Amino acid sequence: QVQLVESGGGLVQAGGSLRLSCAPSARTYTNRAMAWFRQAPGVEREFVAAISGSDSSTNAADSVKGRFTISRDNAKSTVYLQMDSLKPEDTAVYYCAQSISSDYIGSNSINYNYWGQGTQVTVSS
Repeated sequence: QVQLVESGGGLVQAGGSLRLSCAPSARTYTNRAMAWFRQAPGVEREFVAAISGSDSSTNAADSVKGRFTISRDNAKSTVYLQMDSLKPEDTAVYYCAQSISSDYIGSNSINYNYWGQGTQVTVSS
């Protein structure tokens, strides 16, 4: 059982930046692809970005392209989501997830089998 722990959420003004981190609770190596999803109140969980475990290729939702950057540090088994130019509509709980494979970086949540508990990001206008 893999337990993922997110950190880095908080309150920021529109136009500001935050960096989220995700790491397993026990230091374990994984070459699985990793992703970030988010869920705002009353809205279905949506895909934000993902990164491959084999070649670090990435995929991102159109709504965050050019503003959010996903990266990983395999030595630390940590995945990051750098969020710049934040907007009020980015307000949500952000979840880290581990893919079922090293290469799946798509947006279908059914292909991610381990999830963190979430971290709140609030962007004020």
